[in-house]
Amino acid sequence: MNSSKPLDSHSAIKQWLSKYGDDMYSWAFYKTSSKETAEDLVQDTMVSAFKSYEKYKPGSNPKTWLYTILNNKIIDYYRASNTQKSVNQTTLQGSYADDDNFDSNGSWNRVQKPLWANTEEHLLDNPLFLKALSGCLDNLPPNWKGVVVGKYFDHKKGSQICKDLGISSSNLWQIAHRAKQQLRTCLNQKWKDN
Repeated sequence: MNSSKPLDSHSAIKQWLSKYGDDMYSWAFYKTSSKETAEDLVQDTMVSAFKSYEKYKPGSNPKTWLYTILNNKIIDYYRASNTQKSVNQTTLQGSYADDDNFDSNGSWNRVQKPLWANTEEHLLDNPLFLKALSGCLDNLPPNWKGVVVGKYFDHKKGSQICKDLGISSSNLWQIAHRAKQQLRTCLNQKWKDN
């Protein structure tokens, strides 16, 4: 093959699929945990690359260009998935008998407020509460703790937390919900003991 002659779109895509296809599939599978979805995403990526081949700048790294397309396909997949799943909260958040503990903003419902939330004092100024909270946070799985600390203490955006922890946006909200449930149970017990 003469390296000075540019490849036509069909030849380039075929060559790139052969060279990068397995790595792209591995990445898509890592991000989605589904063989079928990963295969579809790689296929969609290659079709998009073929259709927009004129946008590829000769001399630039084709792998970088393909991964940009693939990552956008993964984002689109989760956007579509979140839209479909938002109708059914239990699909995302697991089946809890007390799913109505939180309102649509993620705050405690008035009826379901935990015992320790009925105090007039600012609990984050109370060293005993902070000790109980720290112990409860330490009992969470690492990703759960990362979500809670990132979201509620560091006030990071969801997209940044997902990037930091390597999780999807639907997984972020599922973890946040479950972590709040576990923290509520733990704090109810620890704060009641004080």
